[in-house]
Amino acid sequence: MNLHLAAEPAARPAPSRARRLVVRGGSALPIRLSPGDRVTITDPEGLQPAHLAVLAADGPGTVALDAPVTWDRRPLATLLAEAAETATARAFCATERIDPAADVAVATLFDGTGAAGGAVHFTATADARLIVLAPGLAMAPEAQTPPTDLHIEIETVAPLGGEAPPPLATPKLDVRIPAATATAYRVAAGDYIQIIDVDGKQCSDFLAFDAAALAAGEEYGLDPTTTRTLVGTATPGPGLHAKYFDARMRPLVEVVQDTVGRHDTFMLACTAKYYEDLGYPGHANCSDNFNKALEPFGIAARKGWPAINFFYNTAVDAHGAIVSDEPWSRPGDYVLVRALTDLVCASSSCADDIDPANAWEPTDIHLRVYDKSCNFPKGIAHRMTPDAEPRMTRESGFHPRTAALSRSFVEMNGFWLPHCFATSDPISEYWACRERAAIMDLSALRKFEVIGPDAEALMQRAITRDVRKIAVGQVTYTALCYDHGGMLDDGTVFRLGPNNFRLVCGNDYCGPWLRDLAAKHGLKAWVKSSTDQLHNIAVQGPKSREILKDIVRTPASQPTLAELKWFRFLVGRIGDGDGVPVVVSRTGYTGEIGYEIFCHPDHALVVWDSVWAAGEPHGLTPFGLGALDMVRIESGLVFAGFDFCDQTDPFEAGIGFTVPADKTDDYVGRDALARRRTNPHRKLVGLEIETNEAVGHGDPVFVGRPQVGQVTSAVRSPILKKTIALARVDVTSSEIGTAVEVGRLDGHQKRFAATIVRFPHFDPEKTRVRG
Repeated sequence: MNLHLAAEPAARPAPSRARRLVVRGGSALPIRLSPGDRVTITDPEGLQPAHLAVLAADGPGTVALDAPVTWDRRPLATLLAEAAETATARAFCATERIDPAADVAVATLFDGTGAAGGAVHFTATADARLIVLAPGLAMAPEAQTPPTDLHIEIETVAPLGGEAPPPLATPKLDVRIPAATATAYRVAAGDYIQIIDVDGKQCSDFLAFDAAALAAGEEYGLDPTTTRTLVGTATPGPGLHAKYFDARMRPLVEVVQDTVGRHDTFMLACTAKYYEDLGYPGHANCSDNFNKALEPFGIAARKGWPAINFFYNTAVDAHGAIVSDEPWSRPGDYVLVRALTDLVCASSSCADDIDPANAWEPTDIHLRVYDKSCNFPKGIAHRMTPDAEPRMTRESGFHPRTAALSRSFVEMNGFWLPHCFATSDPISEYWACRERAAIMDLSALRKFEVIGPDAEALMQRAITRDVRKIAVGQVTYTALCYDHGGMLDDGTVFRLGPNNFRLVCGNDYCGPWLRDLAAKHGLKAWVKSSTDQLHNIAVQGPKSREILKDIVRTPASQPTLAELKWFRFLVGRIGDGDGVPVVVSRTGYTGEIGYEIFCHPDHALVVWDSVWAAGEPHGLTPFGLGALDMVRIESGLVFAGFDFCDQTDPFEAGIGFTVPADKTDDYVGRDALARRRTNPHRKLVGLEIETNEAVGHGDPVFVGRPQVGQVTSAVRSPILKKTIALARVDVTSSEIGTAVEVGRLDGHQKRFAATIVRFPHFDPEKTRVRG
């Protein structure tokens, strides 16, 4: 084993005494408390009402609030009617045999007028069953009143270390694997296996064997090398590339949910030899533990087991060495896999305490098996910030329609979105957008409502554009930067009123960042997350106006769709005056004339069906992320993580036009951007590349021996019939017409000739999108 070990053990924090829960905006969450439990409920975004209901005969005396509140009694069903999603609370009441019509004691914790970060505290004086309600119903797309999350922290009297999270369903098998041990078990085809890291930063090696083959005297288990070869990734994950295979290339398990995303398929489960070589003879190890656990099943012992090492944090560095560090997993993180045939499985809690693999201190793993009837959805955990609670990949309101047309879905910013469609392909979808019209789901974009008397002042401080020049009904494209001038994100800002803005962007962190900025400057403004209240499709292409003009209705005070100008929006309805409410903007990410339609997820299918019916005579085609990447590169539209990051300023990202030199008001990054404007080091340029071979993000760009830049995005352009790219290069090599080379292999053994050209490569004057 070629591992780089840390010189000194990192201090491991004591097991947490607190558990954290989230009440989603517009929902209700039941909780149980024991005497002495200390609870803090926080409204992180402000303006969110909150109610606390004490169930049945428990009575308000079971909780003692630090500040006085007024209690009243009302039917539980009446209380739950104030929220849009209450299935979890209703199921809890059914389990507890509580009649929804019964009166319960209710306290209003927040009245919906509070500042961001407001909190209430109370202590349980006895066993208590509570429901915390974050009231809220569907938000109209032109409104700015989204229900938002509440955060709950429960500090218990006894430490929580080692307590497993609640099961996902009623388990068939519920087993604790003590630290430095392993266990073997049988799983039926279709059943689910949940492997839980109880305290965090603990590896769990996993083996699975075809039970029928074992009964026939043949041993076929998970084969990491075969798996990596077939799926083309280092580790399978939920979605398209989810299966682990045996040496016969038969899938044995499929990953369904994963809250970590970093595991190992390269290394053996730890062995006696590894510890002996480092001076620890006789050390407990996973391979020997597996041998003992599997002996009753007739599986021959091995000195080292090739395993799937869940939560093991390994990587191959730039020098080819395999390195390891502490796992990414947090307390309660898990992997959920589904058995694809009858299996004999084994799981360990890794014994390694001499390097960072288990953060120097092995702890327990918890194992649960659920029946195949559970039908758990696929998901990857998405965290808005490193300390946020994980949220599984979700489906947009348009998913039933896109899922009927495609099985090729990828995780995009916490949502499942189609890469391409079964009846077409990225190339045909591309041509539909360029020649006719295309429709795609863009609901993964983040939306934030910025409201309050100081909303304009906050936005003026936050974005590079001059907000005071944006009229009501107008949209502007802008950059958001850090103090050093590097970009946090790009996005569009809608002005809905004098003190009303909507930011549409890609980065979840924009919301907390804006709230911190408001607090820093003492501004009376609220930043409310509305992503789950506003899902959106884009209708793009030369025929998009013709498709939409007769189905989007607007009142006399609003422009008609045919009158709508570039970077403007309207508030209207789909159909007649009683139709579905929508906000329609003349914006897009394709370089074609196009529109985006925002609606509540509950209305998404009506919107899709109306647009689809109107578009079919015009050849409207569903459009996936694969085709989107082609059109946006041709049109010079930048993408976060590829064409810019927090080390890139807007000038280097090719969007220097979003930083007006005449904006005199102070804003984040202003001074740094002024310096960068006058002393540029790098520039985004277009490349035409003289090859049909693949060129991609990160490929180095050379002038002679030295590297002068790198490719940020590249595509084989169908309409231009050549390979084109966006690249960031040193300003000394950025002149149009400069001959450069794109390097492959080590950058020197293989070079492709290229020329610096103007970008956008396609329609550089933007005549199509302005048309």
